[in-house]
Order: sequence, then structure tokens, then C-alpha cells
Amino acid sequence: MNITLTSGKKVPSQEGKSILESLKKEGIFLTSSCGGKGTCGKCKVIVKSGTAESGSQMKLSQKEIDEGYALACKTVPSEDIVIDIPKESMLVVEGRIATEKSKDLLGLLKLSGADVDPPASRIVLQLPPPSLDDNISDLERLKRELLAHGLGCLRIHYRFLTGLAHTVRENNWEITLSTIESDDCHEITNIFPGNVTAPHYGIAIDIGTTTVVVYLINLTDGSLVDVASIYNSQIQFGDDVITRIVNATEHDQLKSINRAVISDINNLFLLLLETHELTTDSIDSFVISGNTTMMQLFLNLDPASIREEPYIPTANFFPLSYAGELGIKANPNTPIYVFPCVASYVGGDIVSGILATGMHRQDDVCMFIDIGTNGEIVVGNSEWMISAACSAGPCFEGSGIKHGMRATDGAIEDVRINPETMDVEIQVIGEGVKPMGICGSGMIDAIADMFLTGILDPKGKMQKESSDRVRDGEEGPEFVIHYGEENDIVLSEPDIENIIRAKAAIYAGFATLLSEVGFSFDDVQKIYIAGGFGKFLDIEKAIILGMLPELAREKFEYMGNTSVIGAYLCTLSKKLQGEAEEISRQMTYLELSVSSSFMDEYMSGLFIPHTNIDAFPGVKSLMSKS
Repeated sequence: MNITLTSGKKVPSQEGKSILESLKKEGIFLTSSCGGKGTCGKCKVIVKSGTAESGSQMKLSQKEIDEGYALACKTVPSEDIVIDIPKESMLVVEGRIATEKSKDLLGLLKLSGADVDPPASRIVLQLPPPSLDDNISDLERLKRELLAHGLGCLRIHYRFLTGLAHTVRENNWEITLSTIESDDCHEITNIFPGNVTAPHYGIAIDIGTTTVVVYLINLTDGSLVDVASIYNSQIQFGDDVITRIVNATEHDQLKSINRAVISDINNLFLLLLETHELTTDSIDSFVISGNTTMMQLFLNLDPASIREEPYIPTANFFPLSYAGELGIKANPNTPIYVFPCVASYVGGDIVSGILATGMHRQDDVCMFIDIGTNGEIVVGNSEWMISAACSAGPCFEGSGIKHGMRATDGAIEDVRINPETMDVEIQVIGEGVKPMGICGSGMIDAIADMFLTGILDPKGKMQKESSDRVRDGEEGPEFVIHYGEENDIVLSEPDIENIIRAKAAIYAGFATLLSEVGFSFDDVQKIYIAGGFGKFLDIEKAIILGMLPELAREKFEYMGNTSVIGAYLCTLSKKLQGEAEEISRQMTYLELSVSSSFMDEYMSGLFIPHTNIDAFPGVKSLMSKS
């Protein structure tokens, strides 16, 4: 059997396999936030001809069913079929990713009290040639020279013996050693003939649940040479870490998920080398940061225990690995340092973020939050730190929202409702692009304005008489954000319930951590906001919604992608790499899923902005004026 696309391309279809599986096997990826469970409704296709058995029509309207729409993950062809894939169903691998170089990264390095002193370095040695009077072996000659230069601590691996005789003689016994240094490891990682000390580079990588970002760094002067980024190809296995863990373990997809991110890294890394006319031998180290699940999947480690009580990963501190072991297309001996994690749901990206903010060196009580597919929070200062992860879910990335999507071309990113006319103004990502859906920042803007204009009550319920844009949909009342030529873009009450649950979890995480250590929001002097989504967050609207506490605006600071910034710092400084490991050892982790106080706070947050309106005096004032 074949599945024929309206473009004319034919895709083989195996008996019993869904349309989604058949397309994926041929490298055609559809958005499937739920990982193929049939619950997100994002993988819609239109069956133009032929018959297929549909196991679920969840998330499909009656109109769509009548027009031949089907969920690709739950539809199995019975014969040859022809399908059309709507644009919004295709998995987009580009979009708005926060990778700007606006921050003075070298200045941040100096501010951290560190100099350019990378763990990876190069050393030139001139060995005395052998003679009848000095007839020791090549290896002993190298060891003797290392001792003479105070480098006797450097380990020499067996793998260098096979080419050592040729290497030392190729350039009249002059060689360059690439070395790596850390608390438990001082070793030679590469040996090159001649003097090749400069230029040499390091690679810093953030493996996010949604994006992969790669920095090319000059190890001589510390400059950021270039940046490359892409959406994480693991998205095809689910939007969130839990779905990917399920696919890795219950559906035996671990190797495929591992290959997906390794391929992303190789593509970006090799592109940077090609752009700057560099060879793989010019790269001396990789530093990788990401959440605990992303690190396990990157290292091809079984992540099953992460989602099962008591939630224990394989490792929080990782031994040094090498490019050749992991499938990275660099010199196979190039060392790879993976950021230490704290717990199953607070990973190296958060340790990296704390390092980037310098929060661990401050006397004042500060808060840190990374808003992505999950919300990780840290509270503390130089003396103590406590962390937690909020199960906010990936709704701000579009998952579970009827017309939700990531911040890519066609996404409504800004919504404003005129309180007098009730007219809606929108801003869409992409020049001249028609709206296709709404992303997280647009959702927060819309709900905040809907609340202030009386379209929503504090419980998130729509007031039908408030606007002619409120209408009955198949999932209940819905508000039309945009009237389209073919399809309208709406936020339904179930969508709003999802977002309220997510914001309640984030706010409850803040409140619970503070309560655990005997502090209140009044004691907090700074809130650092990190993560790709955080860049586009309107602080005012997030406070109105009740996602962030109502504090003076100058206390909030957006830090960008702190995961990759921390990786940059550790690429350039042995001192800061040591600080990162100390942060991970000292940080306490609180499991919110078993905390009764968290559940109490969470239930209190299931209102706009909160059941305790006195905690939001500014919002209360706005409500009285509306």
C-alpha cells in the first residue's frame, strides 16, 4: 500500500502502521505534541481518497470530520490513500529562537571574577631527538619532557601509542598537546605534529527540550565567534520530556531519540566550521548543558526511572566523554564535558543559569525561573539555594491549546483588546504572513486583556454578553482572536483552563519555595527570568494573569538563554567550571509533587490573578477602574 501526498510524493505504508508512523519513516514529520497518543489534535491530515480506519476523532470538529480530516497518529490506511497535509500540521524546524549576541559575554566572565583560562589548552613541546647515548623510547621521552615542564600529572592514553612514532618525527620532534583539566581529570586529549597552538576553539551547547543552540568560542581571547540554532529534532517524539521518556522506554525509541539530537549537533557544529573555514582538529572541547532528561538522552542513557517515584536519574555528575564515543563528528578524541545536574527535574541548564546570573555570589535573596516547556525555579543567595520544578506543561509552547503553536512565522505573538470598543489588535511573527495560530506570549496577553475588559471572570469563564467575539464552539464558549478567511483563531475555555493551571503551578512553585525557607515575596530583591519563552514575556501581563508575583518592575531581569551562557563561561574558565559543580552539590531539591503546601498554593492560584487579590494590589486597582 502507498500513501500519496497531493504533491505527488508516494510513501510506503506498512499494514497496521498509522499514517504518522509511515510519514515519519520517510522523513516527513508532523506536529505531534502528545507523541502519537491522539490527545493533542495537532497531526491533522485530510484523506482525499481511499479508505482508512480511524481509532480516534478526538480534537476534530464535526465540520472537519465531514471534510475528511483525520488524526494521522490514530489513522491506519486500509488501501492506497491520497492525503493532503495542512500547513499548520507540518513540524516547523525554524522560528524565533533567542540567540542574540547582545550581552557582553566577556564582560560577564570578568564580572564573575574569572579570566580566560579554559580547562582545554594547548602546549608546545620540543623533544630532544634520540641518540645512541639517549636511547629511551618515544613514550618515555615524552613523559620525561612533561616532567621537566611540571606536567607530570597529565595522563597519556593508550590510543596515542599507535601513531606516536610518526607524530613526534613528522616535524623534527616538535609537537603540540591538547589537554583537558578538571578536578578529577588531567589528561592529553590530542597530539599534533608541529606548533599548532592557535587558533583553537571550544563549542558550548544548550540542548533544550525545544531548541538546540551552539556557540563557537575562540579559546585564545574568549570571543564568541558565531551562533547556530535549530529546533530540537526530538520534537518528533513529543513536545515534553515525559512524552519522550515514554517513547524512549515503552516504545523502544531511545536510540532514535539519541540520534536525532546528535544529528542536530553535528549539523550545526559542522556548519559553523564550514562558515569559518575551520577543521575539526581546531576544536579542543565541547561543553554541554541541558535539563536532566535531555542529558540522559544525549548520552544514550535509559531515562525510565526519571518519571517513576522516587524519580532518580542514572547520574547527576557525568564522567568526561569523547566525541568518538558519542557520535559527534569532531576529532574522536575531543573531550565532552556535561554540566552536572541536581535532580530528575532540575538539570544542568539550571545550574548553568545560576552560574550565569551570579546569584550564588549574592547576599540578597534572589529568585531564578527558567520558563520553557517546564518551569524550574531556584530561590536563594550565596549561603543557600533551594530548587523545584513545576509541572506547568508545554501549553506555552502551543501543546494542548486548540490553535496553539510555537513562536514561528504565522504565530500571533501580541494581543491587545481596546477596553472601549472591544476591538482586537494582533501582531504576527513574520513579515506579511497570515495568522496560523497563537503562541505563548500571545495567549498571556489575550487572557490578561480578556480579564481586564470583563470578557473573563476570575475563574476564567467567559461572559457571553461582554463581546460579540464570544461564541459557542464545539468545546464550549470560545473567544475569536482573529477572523480568518478559512478558519478563525480562537481561545476556548478549555484552552484558558490549561493556561490558568500552568500559571498557577509556576506561582505556587515560587510561593512554596519561599515558604519552605521562611521568606515572603517582600524579601526577594531580584527575579531572574531565563528561557526562550521568557524573552517574549510581557511582565505586566504575566502579573495580571497571576503567573509572576507583583513586585517592582526593576526587580525583574530577563537573562536570555542562561543555559548556553553558563556553558560559554565553563568553556573559558576552570574556576567557573568548579563553581558550577559546587552549585549543583549545594543546591537542595524540593519535590513539589509530594508537597501538601504546594497543592494548597496551586489551588489558590486557579483564579485570575489569585484568590488572595491583596497580593496583587496593582491588578486590584486596574480591576476597579475597568
